[in-house]
Amino acid sequence: MVEFTHISDGRAQMVDISAKSDVVREAVATGKIYLRPATLAAIREGIVVKGNALATARVAATLAVKETPRIIPMCHTIQLGAIVVDFKEGDGFIEAFVRAKSTGKTGVEMEALTGVSVALLTIWDMVKSAEKDENGQYPVTRIEGIRVVEKKKGTTPAAA
Repeated sequence: MVEFTHISDGRAQMVDISAKSDVVREAVATGKIYLRPATLAAIREGIVVKGNALATARVAATLAVKETPRIIPMCHTIQLGAIVVDFKEGDGFIEAFVRAKSTGKTGVEMEALTGVSVALLTIWDMVKSAEKDENGQYPVTRIEGIRVVEKKKGTTPAAA
């Protein structure tokens, strides 16, 4: 059984960003899901039992980016300008990339990270029947390396 140690949570609050200027902001996050070779082949060939795993993950990631402030309590609501979700197959894994862009007072890192996390979880959900061993366990399947790989803070938008 896993034991948990209580950590005092102190207080929580949103950071006041009202005095900051609106600027163009962009973040790219990535992460990997490791899968069995047969599962990777099924994704590549479009024969996953539940349907198109990457198309479903792309939509799920887009929705997750848009809903980030609803699931991360101290995250500000922002006006998103663009969301791009892409995938790359590597040696034993699929890597997800999410680029989020906004013009505002705060960054979009949490949105990009949330998008990647949900994309990878969606892939797992789409292929879990193929990933389980005879005991119902996942000996190969794992998600790793979720991180921000790029963050840009640009210029103030031009006046209309």
